[in-house]
Amino acid sequence: MATDGTDGRRRRSGRPGRAPGQAVWPRRPAHPLLVAAIAGGLAIYAWVDGAAAPFSRGAFVGVVIPGAVLAAIAYARPPERIAPPEELDIAGMSYWVIVLAAFFEWEASAWRDSSWPWHPSFTNLIDPMLGPHLVKSAAILVWILAGWALVRR
Repeated sequence: MATDGTDGRRRRSGRPGRAPGQAVWPRRPAHPLLVAAIAGGLAIYAWVDGAAAPFSRGAFVGVVIPGAVLAAIAYARPPERIAPPEELDIAGMSYWVIVLAAFFEWEASAWRDSSWPWHPSFTNLIDPMLGPHLVKSAAILVWILAGWALVRR
């Protein structure tokens, strides 16, 4: 069995999974006004980023900036280690595997067939829905918040 170099015991001092000398950031904002300011800033950022033309330099920078910020947060605050489950829920996992396999088969066959109108790719179906600026900005905001949820976990 492969190991990760730890002996499996939790340390008494400090937080588990944190290397010595790593930055310790607070888990929650100190004040509700800070939460409101962050939410407003994210909404404004999503609105500005939603105005960028697809596949443009502005759209690229609009994706790289939140990615770099979330990567820095994930590096500075690694998640706490949790024990692995005793057993894997095969039924629950098989549902996700079936859905993912069907999605990738759909995308691969659409790519192979050059996305004919009778067999569109997922991107061709989503593009018209993301046309309005408000919807596109909301999708960017949801994407940033999903990244934050992954980092926070």
